[in-house]
Amino acid sequence: MRELTHTEAIDLVGRYEAEQAIPEQMRGDVRMLGTLLGQVLRESGSPGLYEDVERLRTATIQAYTDETPEAFARAAAIADSFTIARADEVARAFTAYFHLVNLAEEHQRVRVLRERDGRPDREQATDSVAAAFVRLAAEVGDDTALKRLQGMRFHPVFTAHPTEARRRAVSTSIRRLATLLEEHDASLRGGADERRAERRMLEEIDTLWRTAPLRPEKPAPTDEVRAVMAVFDDTLYTAVPHVYRRVDDALQGPAAGGRAPVVRPFVRVGSWVGGDRDGNPFVTASVTRKASAIASEHVLIGLARTTSRIGRTMTLDASTTPPSDALLALWRRLKAADEDAAKDIAKRSPDEPHRRILLLIARKIEATRARNADLAYRDPEHLLADLRVVQESLVQAGAPRQAYGHLQQLLWQVETYGFHLTELEVRQHSAVHAKVLAELESGAPRSELAEEVLDVIRTVGFLQERYGPRAAGRYIVSFTQSAEDLANVHKLAAYAVGPDGTPPVLDVIPLFETFADLQAAPRILAEIVEHPEFAARLEATGRRLEVMLGYSDSSKDVGPVAANLALYEAQAKIAAWADENGIELTLFHGRGGALGRGGGPANSAIMAQPPHSVDGRFKLTEQGEVIFARYGDPAIAMRHIDQVAAAILLASSPSNEERNRAAAARYADVAATMDAASRERFFSLVKAPGFAPWFARVTPMEEIGLLALGSRPARRGLSVESLEDLRAIPWVFAWTQARINLAGWFGLGTALQAVGDEPLLQRAYQEWPLFRTLIDNVAMSLAKTDDRIALHYLELGDRDDLAALVRDEMHLTRDWVIRITGGTELLGNKPVLQRAVKMRSPYVDALSLLQLRALRALREAPEGAPVDPELQRLLLLSVSGVAAGLQNTG
Repeated sequence: MRELTHTEAIDLVGRYEAEQAIPEQMRGDVRMLGTLLGQVLRESGSPGLYEDVERLRTATIQAYTDETPEAFARAAAIADSFTIARADEVARAFTAYFHLVNLAEEHQRVRVLRERDGRPDREQATDSVAAAFVRLAAEVGDDTALKRLQGMRFHPVFTAHPTEARRRAVSTSIRRLATLLEEHDASLRGGADERRAERRMLEEIDTLWRTAPLRPEKPAPTDEVRAVMAVFDDTLYTAVPHVYRRVDDALQGPAAGGRAPVVRPFVRVGSWVGGDRDGNPFVTASVTRKASAIASEHVLIGLARTTSRIGRTMTLDASTTPPSDALLALWRRLKAADEDAAKDIAKRSPDEPHRRILLLIARKIEATRARNADLAYRDPEHLLADLRVVQESLVQAGAPRQAYGHLQQLLWQVETYGFHLTELEVRQHSAVHAKVLAELESGAPRSELAEEVLDVIRTVGFLQERYGPRAAGRYIVSFTQSAEDLANVHKLAAYAVGPDGTPPVLDVIPLFETFADLQAAPRILAEIVEHPEFAARLEATGRRLEVMLGYSDSSKDVGPVAANLALYEAQAKIAAWADENGIELTLFHGRGGALGRGGGPANSAIMAQPPHSVDGRFKLTEQGEVIFARYGDPAIAMRHIDQVAAAILLASSPSNEERNRAAAARYADVAATMDAASRERFFSLVKAPGFAPWFARVTPMEEIGLLALGSRPARRGLSVESLEDLRAIPWVFAWTQARINLAGWFGLGTALQAVGDEPLLQRAYQEWPLFRTLIDNVAMSLAKTDDRIALHYLELGDRDDLAALVRDEMHLTRDWVIRITGGTELLGNKPVLQRAVKMRSPYVDALSLLQLRALRALREAPEGAPVDPELQRLLLLSVSGVAAGLQNTG
């Protein structure tokens, strides 16, 4: 097949882009950013780079559009023809392009959000808390709806699971570009501001091109903490109170801001970063202390600056806004503690009592950060008490807008973040606890491991004392298989503090991960609540209990279909048990970003939960690329929080609970058939002789462990002769890189075929939220696969039987999903998602071809021969690029 001429290539690319129905403003952004990247490649790349990138780009678009073997072969031949050095540059160019396309798409999302903002007519009930409240109130009445709103909790927990393929330097460069794109939007067309923005974008894209795309070494746990702190500083600190404000504005209308808010802070931010030591030897008690100190430093700096800023603007004269007696008493107390500063502030603000107080409070917050015991606040509650004195004084003086304006947002920030910012959670494997406890009970000399486990518990006590009781205390036991696994933590706590000490307050949380553990969960919970320490903690918290569910290992254990059904059943049984025993249950969902690990839209997943399993509380893990995708931009972060909170509010509405209950009963036989058929099909693959080494050969699983993604090892120490100890993240990541995405869909086609009744399954898609969510997620997963590229990966393994099994199931699943959802192709009922996938796919194909070339050469090298570092680098560059293109890693 001949290569296209330059004119033909331009025409092909133009037609392809036009077919994607990209919004005009976004098309303009993509074109501009792509043109600037092209200029950078010409100026800063080696001679001929731009032309080679265009040749491969055109070839992969042609292969994607006409799907002939000849077109695909020509694209592969171009990728194979490059020198390794040239392939390296081409891979970097395509990766940079993806970063720019992702940025343009994010920018378009922000445009759309601004257009919809405050327009209820453009929103569905699950789009915002305000719209959800109206719908809920129609079902349960205003008073009950308000009570549920004020008791609601959304608790995202940031983790350091290694799924963010971008370097932080790259992410920072992209954020700078986002700011410049905003400036470009705001400038006059053809004016000096527009030219300046484009010039600065060109400079930034050149910087992005010249920045090494791969981390030179794995980040330390404290580096991971600082990466999450960047999200807090740039987004969450201000975004969360803005969400509260939006909800209050919508519910109170014109009166908002002039009277007490009806909304109460409903976001709590948790973190495993620096606390999760399951399988990560680099997370020590010392690291946990440092993680808390870094987080506290960030929030106290923020609170001090905010208080000082509000104080400087609170220029209300005592004659117009007289202070209350409580405010004057507070002034005397603060003045006595900080005489010189009080004298100076009083001199500059002689008749501005509210201003004086706030400026002194800002100094006390700064003293808290500096650990100045004479001036520091003992805990956030004392700061809140002082701020409320100021607020109440303003209200009494007839200044409610000052009371409930910026000052209210500061109060919300303190209530949400305290002095700790993130509620740091500890996680450890149950087997570690059992091993250490056996050692301690034997009376043998304490090992290093035992000392470390005990020191972690002592550290939790230290953090509670320093930063307040919310700073730490949740202790998650992974691979919980018995009530004893949970009781062991309290036994270890007694050893940690000794016979005369007081253990820290611990909320020990079981993590049920495997299929068998999920089934055993209700029995284990019934046993553990009788344990003395658990019973005492239940009474102290008003019978509140948290239970964590693992999506990753259950999916790797029995396949995605059976795992989804088992998770639903486990939640239903746990929720029913909690309801019967008067326990306020919070289910903690250990979801990943990829669909094979429970990923997908959070709000639709929440609406599909069993009755009483949400009840106004939703907690989940957020990790890697998901953190930056959902919380990296303020507008998108606010939208995400608003949508999730709306779903939390509506999930427990009578109509939604009845819908889920009725659908689960109506389609119980369908679920049973799907469960058995999918599991049998999944086992036929993963339990086949030699499957584990074959998997390692046909995917870049081994090489992923070389990427400096995070501090955590990719495996728990075993070889790839066994999948049992392979972490779920590289399991999912490897299949994604091979463009197979097997972890997200394998077994579903066989399950649907076993049911066989197409009209019945189409009705289930309409009526059964769990099934609809599963089908929609699989449609997205399959849309990102490519059969021709997958075939080339599978051929690396020299196992035609396993390759055929994978491809047959892929075709079967695709066929059934299209039939159930309607139309002629995947995502036909979700045009925006379909456009996003199609827009990227040919470009991802280019990187996949480069990756295949490197992987094939590495696999064909003689056993024992030294690894070619240039080939290995090309492979890792392509891994990073494919992750950027697919926007899914782990």
